[in-house]
Amino acid sequence: MMTRVLVVTSSILGDHGQSLGLARHFQRLAEQRGDIELTIRDVVADDLPHLNIAELSSWQVSEEERTSEQRELAAVSDTLIAEVQAHDVIVLAVPMYNLGIPSQLKAWFDRILRAGKTFRYTENGPQGLVENKRAILLAARGGKYAGTAMDSQTPHITHMLGLIGITELDAVYAEGLNMGDEIKETALGEAHNQIEALVTAL
Repeated sequence: MMTRVLVVTSSILGDHGQSLGLARHFQRLAEQRGDIELTIRDVVADDLPHLNIAELSSWQVSEEERTSEQRELAAVSDTLIAEVQAHDVIVLAVPMYNLGIPSQLKAWFDRILRAGKTFRYTENGPQGLVENKRAILLAARGGKYAGTAMDSQTPHITHMLGLIGITELDAVYAEGLNMGDEIKETALGEAHNQIEALVTAL
């Protein structure tokens, strides 16, 4: 039985991005399995714009009543949501920029966190509609933030995924990558080992 894995990358540094390096390590190991089907989504290459009122409004019009422009705008979110729904595991390779996630990744989340499609409001609060998925966070950071108040990424990502119903999240942190070669080498080695364990367990 094939396991379908969506890998979402968001580094602006191209081949020099450490988070992309983690994603590629995951990809190499997954491809060796033979029973994992991979899809790579580079949200930087996609160049998604910030969400605006025209695109948001297009979601609120029924498909039959949309103009051609609204159909085109709504198709962006519809495609990304369908891609998430079609996969069993969502891998997010995330660099830390100014203590947050890349704006390109936020633009991706803005299109998959959609009321009526991936979550709905109930009298007891939001209810996620994306079921039977798990997520893996591959975080690359120049400093050391995991487990501290400075780590705004992990709670943000956890809450956004939880909103749509993805509550199982494994996190791999490669930290201190700008704190000297020895720390960097150790951090990447430990992260690679954790990724190998996660791929083995898929």
